[in-house]
Amino acid sequence: MRTPVLSVHGRKTAAPVAEPVAKLLLRMGLSPNAVTLLGTLAAIAVTVVLIPTGNLVWAAVLIAFFSAFDMVDGTMARLRGGGTAFGATLDASCDRLTDGALFGAICLWLIYVDQAHPAHIVVALTVLVLSQTISYIKARAEAGGLKVDGGLVERPERLIVSLVGLFLEGLGVPHAIECALWLLMVGSVFTVVQRLIIASRDPRAQQRIAAPAGAPEAANV
Repeated sequence: MRTPVLSVHGRKTAAPVAEPVAKLLLRMGLSPNAVTLLGTLAAIAVTVVLIPTGNLVWAAVLIAFFSAFDMVDGTMARLRGGGTAFGATLDASCDRLTDGALFGAICLWLIYVDQAHPAHIVVALTVLVLSQTISYIKARAEAGGLKVDGGLVERPERLIVSLVGLFLEGLGVPHAIECALWLLMVGSVFTVVQRLIIASRDPRAQQRIAAPAGAPEAANV
């Protein structure tokens, strides 16, 4: 099992900036959930407007800026005495929406602007699906009482690799996005397998679970 290095060190590095911003937003009367929603809406708007139209450098810069609110809202919650279960659910849901918008917009750019080879479009769609799957494995495992931490490619890694690819492509580096997508696809496949293995090795992995409502009991089958 691998510790989420970028997540941990990223928070430590950003703390000197995130904390003053969080305090300012709290003084303005904003709640952590409001900041989560505002950051998500702004990131999605930038993504769906700038990437399909080829404004890749600005897209990368602004998406990175608005994604930083993901650290600010958590800092705000901590300053208020800790986050809530709903806040964590909202934050995770917004992350999935942002990821979907990002890779969906990249697909549009590949199709209509870059006129990329179909294989690259398939790779982008695969990364989109895998990004959701990686997060779902953790959520579903934890709902069943299993502990699934770490993974080779988590959300910070996905954002960094994809945004660097966008930025370099916008500067004129050929095939930067395609290279980033292939790298993410390979890493994401590995992470899906890695997280499933981690879940399977949890001491509680083989515990029986209740049958869904309406399903026949084993003795009656």
